[in-house]
Amino acid sequence: MRVKKRSKHRKAVKFYSTCFGFREPYKVLIDGTFVHHLITQRLCPADEALRDLLSASRTPALFTSKCIVAELRRLGKSHAESFDAAQLLATTNCEHDKVVSAVNCVPTLIGDKNPEHFFVATQDADLREKLREIPGVPVIYGLKNSLFIEQPSVQQHKFAQLDEEKRLNMDISEYKKLMKASSEGKTTASENGSDGEQHERPFSSLVKNALGVADKSKFKRNRAKGPNPLSCKKKKPKPQPSAIQNQGAMVDGEAKRKRVRKRKRSQKDNKQAETTS
Repeated sequence: MRVKKRSKHRKAVKFYSTCFGFREPYKVLIDGTFVHHLITQRLCPADEALRDLLSASRTPALFTSKCIVAELRRLGKSHAESFDAAQLLATTNCEHDKVVSAVNCVPTLIGDKNPEHFFVATQDADLREKLREIPGVPVIYGLKNSLFIEQPSVQQHKFAQLDEEKRLNMDISEYKKLMKASSEGKTTASENGSDGEQHERPFSSLVKNALGVADKSKFKRNRAKGPNPLSCKKKKPKPQPSAIQNQGAMVDGEAKRKRVRKRKRSQKDNKQAETTS
């Protein structure tokens, strides 16, 4: 996979993870057309190919439905290998009494807002058009021996922007609901938490969670407390004033006292002194 194509796929996955809450391990809902494409192009094993496409650390979980498997069975011998491969995938409950096509089955599994956070892998153009109108549904498709993720459409970006604005702007009705929830939480805490183990949740935290704001961790700056004692020289003790005065008195006394030195006379001087006497 080229660098530019990989970066585009990472941006798309990051968009859906930040705006719609997609988390690993990812779930991929595969229809019959995509299974047939994987078999014909020999893109096996499929979970490793999709993991490389999504740049995921763990292999994604692959799902299909009973209607999709039944549709592959009806196609006959031409799709026999695809039918055997689809039977190995995990099946989701589509809750259809009669078998319907994948174009009608997949949107019912996705719903209005894709609460299960499915990546939908399909080669059907009609199904891809339907899924573009549903917010938070990333679509995977294949071209020859490579896989692609559709870039988020304008509708996806608009929905993400509107959802963010709703979180930031709270209505009065939502405010009343939060007040009611906080009061109910206090009553349940008083009934169940008599031993003091359960703590009441403050109202400010409820408001923050409703707005989608995470609690910011408070960081303390490490301020300098003082110089490093190992890099400093030892301080010299200051002389006391009494010692200074004593030193001054000693200096004055030495100045007053003059040392008298006796002159040593030589033998010649002694002889001259005797002769004169």
